[in-house]
Amino acid sequence: MTRTFDDLVAEAAAAPVAGWDFSWLDGRATEQRPSWGYQRMMGDRMARASAALDVQTGGGEVLAGVTRLPVPTVATESWPPNVAKATRLLHPRGVTVVADADEPPLPFADEAFDLVVSRHPVTTWWEEIARVLRPGGTYFSQQVGPASVFEVTEHFLGPQPAGTRSRRHPDVARAAAEAAGLTVTDLRSESLHTAFHDVGAVVWFLRKVIWIVPGFTVERYREELRALHERIEADGPFVATTTRFLIEARKRAAP
Repeated sequence: MTRTFDDLVAEAAAAPVAGWDFSWLDGRATEQRPSWGYQRMMGDRMARASAALDVQTGGGEVLAGVTRLPVPTVATESWPPNVAKATRLLHPRGVTVVADADEPPLPFADEAFDLVVSRHPVTTWWEEIARVLRPGGTYFSQQVGPASVFEVTEHFLGPQPAGTRSRRHPDVARAAAEAAGLTVTDLRSESLHTAFHDVGAVVWFLRKVIWIVPGFTVERYREELRALHERIEADGPFVATTTRFLIEARKRAAP
Protein backbone atom coordinates (compact mmCIF):
# COMPACT_ATOMS: atom_id res chain seq x y z
CA MET A 1 0.00 0.00 0.00
CA THR A 2 1.37 3.40 -0.98
CA ARG A 3 1.92 5.67 2.00
CA THR A 4 0.47 9.16 1.94
CA PHE A 5 2.47 12.36 1.71
CA ASP A 6 1.38 13.40 5.20
CA ASP A 7 2.41 10.05 6.73
CA LEU A 8 5.86 10.09 5.11
CA VAL A 9 6.57 13.68 6.11
CA ALA A 10 5.30 13.30 9.68
CA GLU A 11 7.40 10.18 10.25
CA ALA A 12 10.57 11.83 8.93
CA ALA A 13 9.97 15.05 10.85
CA ALA A 14 9.74 13.11 14.13
CA ALA A 15 12.73 10.80 13.59
CA PRO A 16 15.94 11.54 15.54
CA VAL A 17 18.87 13.00 13.58
CA ALA A 18 21.65 13.07 16.20
CA GLY A 19 25.04 11.67 15.24
CA TRP A 20 26.34 10.98 11.76
CA ASP A 21 24.63 7.64 11.25
CA PHE A 22 22.47 7.48 8.11
CA SER A 23 20.96 4.03 8.70
CA TRP A 24 17.47 5.56 9.01
CA LEU A 25 17.61 5.93 5.22
CA ASP A 26 18.15 2.20 4.63
CA GLY A 27 15.68 1.14 1.95
CA ARG A 28 14.61 4.76 1.41
CA ALA A 29 17.70 6.29 -0.17
CA THR A 30 20.88 4.97 -1.74
CA GLU A 31 24.25 6.69 -2.09
CA GLN A 32 27.24 5.67 -4.16
CA ARG A 33 30.41 5.66 -2.12
CA PRO A 34 33.80 6.86 -3.40
CA SER A 35 36.04 4.11 -4.71
CA TRP A 36 38.99 4.90 -2.43
CA GLY A 37 37.46 3.73 0.89
CA TYR A 38 38.13 6.58 3.31
CA GLN A 39 37.68 4.67 6.56
CA ARG A 40 40.07 1.89 5.49
CA MET A 41 42.70 4.41 4.37
CA MET A 42 42.28 6.41 7.57
CA GLY A 43 42.69 3.22 9.59
CA ASP A 44 45.98 2.46 7.84
CA ARG A 45 47.28 5.89 8.81
CA MET A 46 45.97 5.65 12.37
CA ALA A 47 47.84 2.38 12.85
CA ARG A 48 51.12 4.16 12.04
CA ALA A 49 50.46 7.36 14.02
CA SER A 50 51.67 8.21 17.51
CA ALA A 51 49.15 11.01 18.27
CA ALA A 52 46.00 11.69 16.22
CA LEU A 53 43.20 14.23 16.02
CA ASP A 54 39.82 13.74 14.32
CA VAL A 55 38.31 17.17 13.57
CA GLN A 56 34.50 17.45 13.39
CA THR A 57 33.98 13.81 14.27
CA GLY A 58 30.16 13.97 14.17
CA GLY A 59 28.84 11.18 16.36
CA GLY A 60 32.21 9.42 16.23
CA GLU A 61 30.92 6.60 14.04
CA VAL A 62 33.72 6.66 11.47
CA LEU A 63 36.51 6.90 14.03
CA ALA A 64 34.94 4.14 16.13
CA GLY A 65 35.19 1.80 13.14
CA VAL A 66 38.99 2.02 13.04
CA THR A 67 40.66 -1.09 14.41
CA ARG A 68 43.79 0.44 15.97
CA LEU A 69 43.98 3.95 17.44
CA PRO A 70 47.11 5.65 18.74
CA VAL A 71 47.37 6.94 22.28
CA PRO A 72 46.49 9.72 22.48
CA THR A 73 43.62 10.08 20.01
CA VAL A 74 41.43 13.16 20.38
CA ALA A 75 38.21 14.11 18.57
CA THR A 76 36.47 17.48 18.33
CA GLU A 77 32.80 18.19 17.67
CA SER A 78 30.60 21.28 17.93
CA TRP A 79 26.97 20.08 17.99
CA PRO A 80 25.97 19.10 21.56
CA PRO A 81 23.92 16.00 20.61
CA ASN A 82 26.87 14.74 18.58
CA VAL A 83 29.31 15.52 21.40
CA ALA A 84 27.24 13.34 23.72
CA LYS A 85 26.95 10.53 21.19
CA ALA A 86 30.63 10.62 20.29
CA THR A 87 31.58 10.57 23.96
CA ARG A 88 29.51 7.44 24.60
CA LEU A 89 30.92 5.73 21.52
CA LEU A 90 34.57 6.75 21.72
CA HIS A 91 35.41 6.92 25.43
CA PRO A 92 35.49 3.10 25.69
CA ARG A 93 38.14 3.23 22.93
CA GLY A 94 40.27 5.64 24.97
CA VAL A 95 39.45 8.65 22.78
CA THR A 96 39.06 12.07 24.41
CA VAL A 97 36.13 14.02 22.90
CA VAL A 98 36.43 17.80 23.08
CA ALA A 99 33.49 20.16 22.54
CA ASP A 100 34.77 22.79 20.13
CA ALA A 101 33.09 25.53 18.12
CA ASP A 102 34.77 24.48 14.83
CA GLU A 103 36.34 27.91 14.59
CA PRO A 104 39.99 28.91 15.08
CA PRO A 105 41.90 28.31 17.18
CA LEU A 106 41.87 24.57 17.73
CA PRO A 107 42.20 23.97 21.50
CA PHE A 108 45.58 22.23 21.23
CA ALA A 109 49.23 23.19 21.47
CA ASP A 110 51.49 23.69 18.46
CA GLU A 111 52.81 20.47 16.89
CA ALA A 112 50.60 18.25 19.09
CA PHE A 113 49.74 15.58 16.48
CA ASP A 114 51.44 13.69 13.71
CA LEU A 115 48.07 12.86 12.09
CA VAL A 116 44.97 15.02 11.71
CA VAL A 117 41.92 13.57 9.94
CA SER A 118 38.47 14.88 9.09
CA ARG A 119 35.56 13.40 7.16
CA HIS A 120 33.23 15.94 5.57
CA PRO A 121 34.32 19.02 7.54
CA VAL A 122 32.09 22.05 7.15
CA THR A 123 35.19 24.26 6.96
CA THR A 124 38.87 23.34 6.90
CA TRP A 125 40.96 25.83 8.86
CA TRP A 126 44.22 25.15 7.07
CA GLU A 127 46.40 27.45 9.17
CA GLU A 128 45.22 25.69 12.31
CA ILE A 129 45.78 22.25 10.77
CA ALA A 130 49.34 23.26 9.90
CA ARG A 131 49.90 24.68 13.40
CA VAL A 132 48.90 21.54 15.33
CA LEU A 133 50.73 19.15 13.00
CA ARG A 134 54.22 18.04 13.91
CA PRO A 135 56.93 18.45 11.27
CA GLY A 136 56.47 15.58 8.83
CA GLY A 137 52.86 15.10 10.01
CA THR A 138 49.88 14.47 7.74
CA TYR A 139 46.38 15.84 7.24
CA PHE A 140 44.02 13.29 5.64
CA SER A 141 40.44 14.17 4.74
CA GLN A 142 37.45 13.22 2.63
CA GLN A 143 35.40 16.29 1.78
CA VAL A 144 32.15 17.24 0.10
CA GLY A 145 32.93 18.63 -3.35
CA PRO A 146 31.38 21.39 -5.45
CA ALA A 147 27.64 21.50 -6.14
CA SER A 148 26.98 18.29 -4.23
CA VAL A 149 23.28 17.26 -4.34
CA PHE A 150 22.59 20.61 -5.98
CA GLU A 151 19.48 19.14 -7.58
CA VAL A 152 17.98 18.99 -4.06
CA THR A 153 19.09 22.52 -3.20
CA GLU A 154 17.65 23.99 -6.38
CA HIS A 155 14.35 22.11 -6.06
CA PHE A 156 13.73 24.01 -2.83
CA LEU A 157 15.58 27.28 -3.40
CA GLY A 158 15.41 27.67 -7.17
CA PRO A 159 18.39 28.26 -9.50
CA GLN A 160 21.51 29.28 -7.62
CA PRO A 161 24.18 31.79 -8.73
CA ALA A 162 26.81 30.26 -10.99
CA GLY A 163 29.58 30.98 -8.48
CA THR A 164 28.03 28.74 -5.84
CA ARG A 165 28.70 25.70 -8.02
CA SER A 166 32.47 26.17 -7.76
CA ARG A 167 32.61 26.38 -3.97
CA ARG A 168 34.40 23.54 -2.19
CA HIS A 169 36.38 22.72 -5.33
CA PRO A 170 39.41 20.45 -4.75
CA ASP A 171 41.68 22.95 -6.51
CA VAL A 172 40.64 25.58 -3.97
CA ALA A 173 41.52 23.15 -1.16
CA ARG A 174 44.92 22.49 -2.72
CA ALA A 175 45.69 26.20 -2.94
CA ALA A 176 44.61 26.79 0.67
CA ALA A 177 46.71 23.88 1.94
CA GLU A 178 49.77 25.12 0.09
CA ALA A 179 49.20 28.67 1.34
CA ALA A 180 49.32 27.27 4.89
CA GLY A 181 52.71 25.70 4.16
CA LEU A 182 51.55 22.14 3.51
CA THR A 183 52.46 19.96 0.54
CA VAL A 184 49.54 18.15 -1.09
CA THR A 185 50.56 14.55 -1.73
CA ASP A 186 47.22 13.14 -2.91
CA LEU A 187 44.13 14.79 -4.40
CA ARG A 188 41.36 12.92 -6.18
CA SER A 189 37.66 13.49 -6.79
CA GLU A 190 34.59 11.58 -7.96
CA SER A 191 31.04 12.40 -9.04
CA LEU A 192 28.52 9.90 -7.68
CA HIS A 193 24.75 9.55 -7.35
CA THR A 194 22.26 9.65 -4.50
CA ALA A 195 18.70 8.44 -5.05
CA PHE A 196 15.77 9.34 -2.76
CA HIS A 197 12.94 6.81 -2.96
CA ASP A 198 10.34 8.77 -0.99
CA VAL A 199 9.79 12.30 0.22
CA GLY A 200 10.34 11.26 3.84
CA ALA A 201 13.95 10.41 2.99
CA VAL A 202 14.42 13.94 1.67
CA VAL A 203 12.87 15.49 4.81
CA TRP A 204 15.12 13.48 7.13
CA PHE A 205 18.21 14.20 5.00
CA LEU A 206 17.56 17.95 5.04
CA ARG A 207 16.99 17.97 8.79
CA LYS A 208 20.34 16.25 9.27
CA VAL A 209 22.51 17.87 6.59
CA ILE A 210 21.40 21.39 7.41
CA TRP A 211 23.56 23.28 4.90
CA ILE A 212 21.88 21.75 1.83
CA VAL A 213 18.78 23.93 2.33
CA PRO A 214 19.61 26.43 5.10
CA GLY A 215 16.70 27.07 7.42
CA PHE A 216 14.77 24.03 6.18
CA THR A 217 11.54 23.16 7.98
CA VAL A 218 8.61 21.08 6.82
CA GLU A 219 6.24 23.99 7.40
CA ARG A 220 8.30 26.41 5.35
CA TYR A 221 8.72 24.07 2.37
CA ARG A 222 5.54 22.01 2.45
CA GLU A 223 4.55 23.07 -1.08
CA GLU A 224 7.94 22.07 -2.52
CA LEU A 225 7.84 18.81 -0.59
CA ARG A 226 4.42 17.95 -1.96
CA ALA A 227 5.61 18.66 -5.51
CA LEU A 228 8.61 16.39 -4.93
CA HIS A 229 6.38 13.64 -3.52
CA GLU A 230 4.20 13.79 -6.63
CA ARG A 231 7.29 13.71 -8.86
CA ILE A 232 8.66 10.60 -7.11
CA GLU A 233 5.26 8.89 -7.27
CA ALA A 234 5.04 9.56 -11.01
CA ASP A 235 8.66 9.15 -12.17
CA GLY A 236 10.46 7.07 -9.55
CA PRO A 237 13.40 7.99 -7.31
CA PHE A 238 14.71 11.55 -7.26
CA VAL A 239 18.38 11.30 -8.27
CA ALA A 240 21.01 13.89 -7.34
CA THR A 241 24.72 14.14 -8.10
CA THR A 242 27.03 13.77 -5.11
CA THR A 243 30.63 15.01 -5.30
CA ARG A 244 33.47 13.96 -3.02
CA PHE A 245 37.20 14.58 -2.96
CA LEU A 246 40.06 13.09 -1.01
CA ILE A 247 42.99 15.26 0.04
CA GLU A 248 46.19 14.38 1.85
CA ALA A 249 48.77 17.02 2.76
CA ARG A 250 52.06 16.83 4.62
CA LYS A 251 53.86 19.33 6.80
CA ARG A 252 57.51 19.76 5.91
CA ALA A 253 59.83 17.72 8.10
CA ALA A 254 62.23 19.48 10.41
CA PRO A 255 65.73 20.01 9.00
